[in-house]
Amino acid sequence: MPDKILIVDDDIDSLKLIGLMLQRHGYEVIAANAGNQAISKASSEHPDLIILDVMMPDMDGYEVCRRLRANPDTRPIPIIMFTAKTLVDDKVAGFEAGADDYLTKPTHPAELASRVKAMLARSVTQRRPEPAKGLAIGFVGAKGGVGTTTLALNVAAALALAGENPVLADFCLGHGSLGLLLGFGHSHGMANVLSKPTSEIRPSLIDGEMVVHQSGLRVLLSSARVKEAQLNYSFEAAVGVVRALKTMGRPAIFDLGSGLSSITSRLQREMDQIVMVLEPNHVALTMAHEMLHELEPDGSRRVHIVVVNHSPSSLQTPWHEIEQALGQEIRAIISAAHDQLYQATKTSVPLVIYQPNAVFSSQIMKFTEDLNMRVKAEPGGEMLL
Repeated sequence: MPDKILIVDDDIDSLKLIGLMLQRHGYEVIAANAGNQAISKASSEHPDLIILDVMMPDMDGYEVCRRLRANPDTRPIPIIMFTAKTLVDDKVAGFEAGADDYLTKPTHPAELASRVKAMLARSVTQRRPEPAKGLAIGFVGAKGGVGTTTLALNVAAALALAGENPVLADFCLGHGSLGLLLGFGHSHGMANVLSKPTSEIRPSLIDGEMVVHQSGLRVLLSSARVKEAQLNYSFEAAVGVVRALKTMGRPAIFDLGSGLSSITSRLQREMDQIVMVLEPNHVALTMAHEMLHELEPDGSRRVHIVVVNHSPSSLQTPWHEIEQALGQEIRAIISAAHDQLYQATKTSVPLVIYQPNAVFSSQIMKFTEDLNMRVKAEPGGEMLL
């Protein structure tokens, strides 16, 4: 698949000339002739490189560059500033705005091609994923309020009871409830880590932000503080957290919240297995069906469906209709256990530890064992228990 390059210039002749030259070198070219249009196309098209002219009528290239760098989705895209200005101060302004390289007009086509090739090669090297050890299991709710956090917590606790060494991370910044369930209040270790430059996100940094529950379970928490939801962090930083935690726990379990945000829709690709939690009703089922297209576009079967019963059976969609609608087998049906979960929350202890003989706990233990066996059956899978 050819690299995609976005050219931004209000001079139509320049757009055509540069675009033609790049197409001859095998690149896919998209164009924008204004700053706002460039920002929109960068967000929607996800180009591999942007060639950005400084002088434009609605918004100059420096401001465009700053806005692209401020957006987590466009921040990693390499940018070559392209302008007729030759003063050193102009180049410094370009680099301070976030440009990766700077070319002055007119430039020889061979030089432009060489700079583009070098920049793309450097970008690929920087994006190349490091081999990640361990296993990442993501928990995601088809909708809010289905019990995703409770399920993730108790599966992690079940693994800890079995003698494993899991780590649990909460990616629900601004509405994290995991810390509240465990008695840690407004712990914000995840936000502290994600606010650091990607290059600094290492196991040693994360270890300093994790808290240890009385059960021995290690957790990296988000809080329910509104300001935390407004944290501007990059996809690369989130990936860094996942990959670091995969080296720190066996396995690493992630509460990804409900639905798929711009970050989690991409972050889910880092998950080796995904547990989708839903209620047996039409709304949750419809939302789950839509999410499956994003989670398993290639039919990889890494998603495990878990149904949590919150309402009387007369109001529920039968399990066989759920399987037929989703085209997948239900891995587990979990009882809601409202009263028991309430008591467990008051003591800040997961229910599988607080009441290991409860029906809910038995169902969680069985699902954890089943999940482990299916992971083991995957090519290259590793036995957890």
